Amino acid sequence: MHWLTEPFTTDFFLRALLGGALVAVICGVIGTWVVIRGMAFLGEAIGHGMLPGVALATIMGAPAVVGGALSAIAMSALIGALQRRGRLSYDTSIGLLFVAMLSLGVIIVSHSRSFATDATAMLFGDILAINEGILLGLLLAAIVTVAVATLLHRSFVAAAFDARIAATLGLRPHVAQLALVALVTLAVVSSYQAVGSLLVVGLLLAPAVAATPWASSIPVRMVGASGFGVLSVGMGLLCSWYAGTAAGASIAASAIAIAAISNATASLATWRRRSSGISQETAPRPLSVLLSGKQQ
Repeated sequence: MHWLTEPFTTDFFLRALLGGALVAVICGVIGTWVVIRGMAFLGEAIGHGMLPGVALATIMGAPAVVGGALSAIAMSALIGALQRRGRLSYDTSIGLLFVAMLSLGVIIVSHSRSFATDATAMLFGDILAINEGILLGLLLAAIVTVAVATLLHRSFVAAAFDARIAATLGLRPHVAQLALVALVTLAVVSSYQAVGSLLVVGLLLAPAVAATPWASSIPVRMVGASGFGVLSVGMGLLCSWYAGTAAGASIAASAIAIAAISNATASLATWRRRSSGISQETAPRPLSVLLSGKQQ
């Protein structure tokens, strides 16, 4: 049995597991809204928008996460500015900035003598190098994420389902949209160390997708997504340990596999219930019910 418990006897594995679990909570909460609002492209764009800042910080010897955070914030601000001008559609603005920031990041990091190493770390992360300082930052990010998602839950729900009603109710949908973009930026930046800018979208989307068939409300979906995310981190790290694969990629692949299994299981269960003559059709819930959090 020693080979089963061996990974858990090493400090770096336990730090990676704890750090990955915190990332899973952050991505589970925010990823639920990313899936509901159809913001997957935004998450990926912000992830690539980090690259110029990370590249500059790496070359200058500054903390990479600081440079990445500043660059991601700039990316979010540019997307908002282009959208407000109204001359380009939302997805077109994101697409143009996506390519521009990715290209700029690669150009900057190409001047580094350790180009291959730096690029790999930026794109795929290095979760096994997580230390106590990074763990503290992830803990603070998780607390902020849960707190903001709780305080603005009604605004997020109203803005997602009917922005006009949200404005009528005084829930300020524009503020909710800005807050949601800020949370997506926080999730991408905080997840950078674990899975890198390229694979972070996997943790944002896959656990939320896995939880969707089993959730009766948005808060339950968030809890389920966080749980599936923690499971993905554990499975990915164990696969990386025993198979010698890249940790970040193994975590992202595990998350996607779990999402596929979850949805396949839910589809099978639905088919079996329907074949037994039990109807699964339910009436749509009105916005007032969703805002109150009550179930019908």
